[in-house]
Amino acid sequence: MTMALHKPSKEIIAKAIFAVLATVSVLAVFTIIGYLLYASIPAFQNVGFFNFIFGSVWSAKSGVFGIWRMIVGTFILTLCAVALGGTLAIFTAVWLVFYCPKKLKKIYTQIVNLLAGIPSIVYGLFGYKFLMPLLVDIFHPTNAGFGLLACTLILSVMILPTITSITKNSLESVPMHYYEGALALGGTKNQAVWKVLFPAAKSGVVSAVILGVGRAVGETMAVQMIVGNGTGYPWGAFVPFTTLTSNIVQNWGYAAPAERSALIADGFVLLLFVLALNLLLLAVKKPREGNKFFSRRLKEGNPNDLKSYRRTGSGQDVLWILSWIVAVLVAFLLCFIVCFVFVKGIPNLSLDFLFGKSGNAHTTLAPAFVSTLMLIGLALLIALPLGVGAAIYLNEYAKRGTFVKIVRLFVDTLAGIPSIIFGLFGMVFFVQALGFGYSIAAGGITLALIILPTIIRSTEQSLSEVPDSMREASYALGAGKLRTVFKVVLPQAISGIVTSVILSVGRIVNESAALIFTVGSTSTFIPQGFSDSAASFSVLVWKFMSNGLQVNEAYATASVLLVFVIVLNLLVSLVERFGRRKRS
Repeated sequence: MTMALHKPSKEIIAKAIFAVLATVSVLAVFTIIGYLLYASIPAFQNVGFFNFIFGSVWSAKSGVFGIWRMIVGTFILTLCAVALGGTLAIFTAVWLVFYCPKKLKKIYTQIVNLLAGIPSIVYGLFGYKFLMPLLVDIFHPTNAGFGLLACTLILSVMILPTITSITKNSLESVPMHYYEGALALGGTKNQAVWKVLFPAAKSGVVSAVILGVGRAVGETMAVQMIVGNGTGYPWGAFVPFTTLTSNIVQNWGYAAPAERSALIADGFVLLLFVLALNLLLLAVKKPREGNKFFSRRLKEGNPNDLKSYRRTGSGQDVLWILSWIVAVLVAFLLCFIVCFVFVKGIPNLSLDFLFGKSGNAHTTLAPAFVSTLMLIGLALLIALPLGVGAAIYLNEYAKRGTFVKIVRLFVDTLAGIPSIIFGLFGMVFFVQALGFGYSIAAGGITLALIILPTIIRSTEQSLSEVPDSMREASYALGAGKLRTVFKVVLPQAISGIVTSVILSVGRIVNESAALIFTVGSTSTFIPQGFSDSAASFSVLVWKFMSNGLQVNEAYATASVLLVFVIVLNLLVSLVERFGRRKRS
C-alpha cells in the first residue's frame, strides 16, 4: 500500500517540477518587458511619451531626447536589407531544394549554416575594413563610406541564412503530388517549381521574411560599426544616420542617469516592435488548400487551360537562371568573407598572442579563453536543466491546450528578442538592481536566457522523434512514466540535446552586444572568479576596433572566432548524422 501511494506521488511531483520549468520562459518574458518598462518610465515622464517617440532631437546637454530619427533609420534600413537579402534568400532556397545537384546539397547547406554562424562583429569588421573602402573607391563619397548602402549590403547578407533556411523547410514540406500533377498537365520543371510549388509554400516564405525583419531590426554591432551614427535621416546612400540599436551602443558608455533612462526607453520601444513582429508571425496561417490556381485547373482538366499553361514558361526559365546565379554568388560571398578574415588574421597569430601572459601593455587572448569558458559553463549550467525540463513537460506530460500554446508562444517570443534587449535587461536587473556589477555572473545568467529557447526547441524536437513503441514497451515492462523518460526516451534523444548544447555554445561565443552591457570589456587580466569583469572573443574584437590602434589584433581574434564557428558547425553535422544512424 505504501509503494502504491509512493509511486504516483513521485510522478505527480515530477510532473509539477517539469511544469514549473516550462513556465520559466513565460516568467522571463514578463520580467524583461515589465522591468524595462519600469526603467523607462522616468524618461517618458521627463520628456513626454509622444515627444520621445516623435521628437527628432537627441541632446544630452539640453536633456531633450527623441527617437523619431532612429525609428525612421531603422525602418528604412530594414526595408532595404530585407528587400535585397530576402530576394537573394528566396532564390537560394529554391535553388537548394529543386536545382542543387545531390552531391552538392549537403555542402551548400553547410555554407548557409556557416553564414548564419558568423558573428555579427565579424561582419562589422569586414564591412568597415573592406566594403566601405571599396565603396569609396567606386562612388567617391565625401565621407568614409558610412551610410545606408554599406549597412544594407552587410545586413542583407546577415539575414540571408535565416530566410533561406525557413523558406527551404517550407518548400520541402509541399506535397510531392503537386509537382507530379503539374508535370501531368504538361508543364516543365521550371513551371512546376515557380507556378505551383513556390506559391504553395507562400505562408512559410512570408514567415521567413518576417523573421528576417526581426533579425534586421535587432542587429546591433555590425550596424553600429558602419552606420555612421549621424544626426540626419538616411535619404542618401552615403548619409550617416542612427538606428535604435546603434543609438544605445553609441551613447551608453558616457550617459548620465537621465540619458540612460532614455536609452532604456529606446530599447523598450525596440522590444515593442519585435513583439509586434512576433504577433504578425502568428497571424500568418499555414495554407491548407495548397495552390488554388493549380488545384482548380487540376480538377477541371480544361484543355484550353492546359494549352495556356504550356505556352507560358519563359519567365520561369529566367527565374531558373537567376537562382543559379544567386546560389553561386552566395557561395562566393561566404568564401570571400572567410578568406578575407583568415588572410588578414592568421599572419598575426602567435603562441604568445593566443596563450601568453596578458597585461596593461600587452593584451593576449588568454583572458578571453578563460572568460569564454566560464560564460559557457555558467550559462549551460542554468539553461540546460531548465530547457530539457521544459521540453520534457511539453512533449511527455502536457496535453494539448491553452497552457501549452502559451508556453510555446513565450518560448518563440524569447527567441525573437534581440541580444541588445537582453543586454539592457541584464544591465538594469542583474548588474544594477541585484548588485552583481559588471561580472561573468551577470553575463552568464543573461546568456542563459538567450540560449534557453534553443535548448527547449531542439530537445523537444528530438523527444518527439522517439517512437511511441519504445515508451509502450517500457510501460509494458512495469516502468512508470518518470523512469521511462529518463531511462528510455532521453537516451534516444541524446543527439538532439547535444546538438542544442553545441548551438548554444556557438551563440555564446558569437555574442557581443549583451556581454558589453553585462560583463564589460576588461581584457588585460585572467578573471579569478565569476564576480570579475572580462571580455569574450567577440567583445575583444569590438574593443580592438573601437580604439583604432589594434586592427591586426582584431583580425587575429576574428580568425579565431571563425575557427570556432567552423568547428561547431562540423560538430553539429556529425552529431545529427550519428542521431540519424541511431534512429535507423
